[in-house]
Amino acid sequence: MTTDSGVRQPSSAEEPWPVRTVAIKVAQWIERLGAVWVEGQVTQISVRPGARTAFLVLRDPAADMSLSVTCAPELIRQSPVPLTEGSRVVVHGKLSYFTGRGTISLRATEIRPVGVGELLARLERLKALLAAEGLFDERLKRPIPFLPRTVGLITGRASAAEHDVLSVARQRWPAVRFEVRNTAVQGPTAVPQILEALTELDRDPEVDVIVLARGGGSVEDLLAFSDETLCRAIVAATTPIVSAIGHEPDNPLSDYVADLRAATPTDAAKRIVPDATAELAAVADLRERAAAALRGWVQRESRALQQLRSRPVLADPLRALTQRVDEVERLRTAARRAVQHTLSTQTTGVTHLRDKLTAVGPAATLARGYAVVQRVTGPERHVVHAVADAPPGSQLRIRVADGAVSAAALGSQILTPTTKEVPR
Repeated sequence: MTTDSGVRQPSSAEEPWPVRTVAIKVAQWIERLGAVWVEGQVTQISVRPGARTAFLVLRDPAADMSLSVTCAPELIRQSPVPLTEGSRVVVHGKLSYFTGRGTISLRATEIRPVGVGELLARLERLKALLAAEGLFDERLKRPIPFLPRTVGLITGRASAAEHDVLSVARQRWPAVRFEVRNTAVQGPTAVPQILEALTELDRDPEVDVIVLARGGGSVEDLLAFSDETLCRAIVAATTPIVSAIGHEPDNPLSDYVADLRAATPTDAAKRIVPDATAELAAVADLRERAAAALRGWVQRESRALQQLRSRPVLADPLRALTQRVDEVERLRTAARRAVQHTLSTQTTGVTHLRDKLTAVGPAATLARGYAVVQRVTGPERHVVHAVADAPPGSQLRIRVADGAVSAAALGSQILTPTTKEVPR
């Protein structure tokens, strides 16, 4: 709907725009874009004899997007470098929107093939960009497994690279398993197919390493393996990736971002699986070295044990005891003699003491004629030491050697050294 001032109101469900209005607006917007320079890869070329218009399809190498291009046939025929499918070109032209079909096309007025020098310069700029982002950092490299369960192989169908990788790997390790994905390895469809195969193999838990393999070729032939999208996909993958593109001098950017760079597909086969013959020889050598080391250890320990057994203390363990028997017997005899001497000496001393005690004891004195006089006073008895202790009439008990005599004191006498007995 248009107002009186000529300004068209926005569309709505009640007042929608007709298709022609939308088509015209789109054509006007595209017209305002003007002439542009576009870079891409030629995927289709159609030049019909006698036709006044040639048709091309220009594809973005880094994305699944394409653009239709029309031009005069002379631009293609008079190109300084023959244009073929897969050629990289820079096109100058103006976009047009065909309202009748609802399609967009680029009307080219100039087509410039991208030369090798320019390709190399662009690759160097991309290489510097990826390096600045750290995608070449060695710390990002994942280790290649010693013996992968399954090897993923992305290569051209029935190519020499596929034959080299499979034959060499199976010669080295016959039990190796492969998951092969055949893709285009050059041309406009190479990058999408390689990316699809890489994604599929990276998701397979049985695949432990992925090999990108291609034979040698020109810079243009190897251009797919320097694609920025592919390089970033290699870095983002979780499975270790080996880049085996071309020959030793060839260095596509995939060599720098991959976890391992192989000089050739044959070199990749040698580096992803061990050599069974060499490994068996190494195992046999290690077993022999281990057996030799064990034998040497046993021999050393046997010699050490023999030396220990040859020592006197182990050769004749009872020898030391036998040598000490005489000494022990002599010490026993000396100890017995010392004990007997001590007992004899002590016995003699005891005898002498007994004799002395017997000699000075009461019984011996009584046996010599002495007597013990006791005064009996009721139940008590007192030894009489002096005549005063036994007044006349006292009851006495006189103990002699073989018994006792009862008597009575009739009187007393006092003896002095100088007088005789004086009766009282």
